[in-house]
Amino acid sequence: MNHWLMKTEPDDCSIDDALAAAKRITPWTGVRNYQARNYMRDQMRVGDGVLFYHSSCPEPGIAGLAEVASAAYDDPSQFDRKSPYHDPKSKREAPRWQCVDVRALKKTRLMPIAELQAQPALKNMLTLRPGNRLSITPVSAAEWKLICNRLT
Repeated sequence: MNHWLMKTEPDDCSIDDALAAAKRITPWTGVRNYQARNYMRDQMRVGDGVLFYHSSCPEPGIAGLAEVASAAYDDPSQFDRKSPYHDPKSKREAPRWQCVDVRALKKTRLMPIAELQAQPALKNMLTLRPGNRLSITPVSAAEWKLICNRLT
């Protein structure tokens, strides 16, 4: 099993929104970075753990736990001309972008980014590295365990 940190803007989809969704499942659409897409397409598996991270908000941080609920599939937003994630260069016969479904498991206390950065054991965590802007990053088993222990 793999573990992931997946960022979302709470104005777009918060942990509360994900928990309120039908069967608590939310399609993780709109990812427009090739590395993040490759993680979804090549490495994510159903059942993988997800740290649900609120970004671009007054206090960014981990807001809940979730799991990958589907294999990667073509992101429908790339073809939707009304979507802010529309990609006119992506063709139905050769789509560029993938997404997965995420099942929200529970809301946790907010673990702010400053708290993550203050943990020496997380100094190599990919999402905390200077300059990292990926919306999806892998989380090691040790990082996952430390974070989950501190969330409860």
